[in-house]
Amino acid sequence: MKKFVLIPDSFKGTITSSEVCEIIEEEILKKFSDSEINKIPVADGGEGSVDAFLDAVGGRKVFVEVAGPYFEKMEAFYGLIDDGKCAVIEMAACSGLPLVEGRKDPTKTTTYGVGELIVHAAGQGVEKIIIGLGGSCTNDGGTGCAAALGVRFLNRKEEEFIPVGGTLSEIKKIDLSGFNPVLKNIEFVTMCDIDNPLYGKQGAAYIFGPQKGANPEVVDFLDKNLKALAEVVEREIGFSEWDFKGAGAAGGMGYGMKVFLNSKIQMGIETVLDIVKFDEIIKDVDYVITGEGRLDYQSLRGKVVIGVARRARKQNVQVIAVVGSLGEGYEGAYDEGVNIIIETNYLHLPFEELKPRAKADLRKAVAELIQKL
Repeated sequence: MKKFVLIPDSFKGTITSSEVCEIIEEEILKKFSDSEINKIPVADGGEGSVDAFLDAVGGRKVFVEVAGPYFEKMEAFYGLIDDGKCAVIEMAACSGLPLVEGRKDPTKTTTYGVGELIVHAAGQGVEKIIIGLGGSCTNDGGTGCAAALGVRFLNRKEEEFIPVGGTLSEIKKIDLSGFNPVLKNIEFVTMCDIDNPLYGKQGAAYIFGPQKGANPEVVDFLDKNLKALAEVVEREIGFSEWDFKGAGAAGGMGYGMKVFLNSKIQMGIETVLDIVKFDEIIKDVDYVITGEGRLDYQSLRGKVVIGVARRARKQNVQVIAVVGSLGEGYEGAYDEGVNIIIETNYLHLPFEELKPRAKADLRKAVAELIQKL
């Protein structure tokens, strides 16, 4: 009997990670009908991350009314896993880009709702909270989230306010005395797959601001505000790092998580592998099949395929990567533990032509692969 572990990322814009798992499983069973298949769909911290964790390890979804991107009331959610000991939050649930379609404005959007989700989850008695960054519409450096946690931000008149991307420079004092005690003794892990600093030409505003609706003038304005935030944080709290890897993720949310919650910032795949106890479940498998939409030199930083391969290589387990397309530097994956690479977009079609046939192409590529095993 053959044993497989399927642990792919989504093929962005075309196939979810759960759908990738299902297609691969169906093709495996056509040849190896009695095989044992363990499916672990992966999300990168953005939209769909909670569902991916619940699919992989079980648990339940908790719905909570919180503040949306413009402080409007909305229903959001988080997941409880590990017998209720761990909560998984995706900030996209209440601060996601799809929530502001047609009304994007990163000078006014907030992460306050994310903080409300964190406080609610902490009140459930969890020991660990995982926060997925990705797909955000915000640029507030995580200050909105911090305000919901009990941090007070004061302007020059010593008036309390909740900062947004456009008002970060108005912060003159930061008061931590009201920090919610329910958050004490909880381990925080932030899933983040980018390494941008808080501000500067490679920072949150310049790199991600345009997709959130910021024109060049607004990008410059937001960048200056993030720098002002870093300066007041250093003066008030003594935290001087603004350029650590991931600080600029999700409009500076990575920075805020480190400053206000002392969160560990970790690649998303490393978090997933730890939670599902990957090192244990692959001990006696024949093949690990992973994948992502595009494999190139950026993947070598440790995204899904490479993160999986590095762990599997330690146990000499065969790793197959099924990817949508190959880009410059993909060959480096072989040095990281990948044994076979299969490209599903074998006709090298542009995205719009590829999209309607992506699932069929994936199935064809996997079917041919399985016949060779």
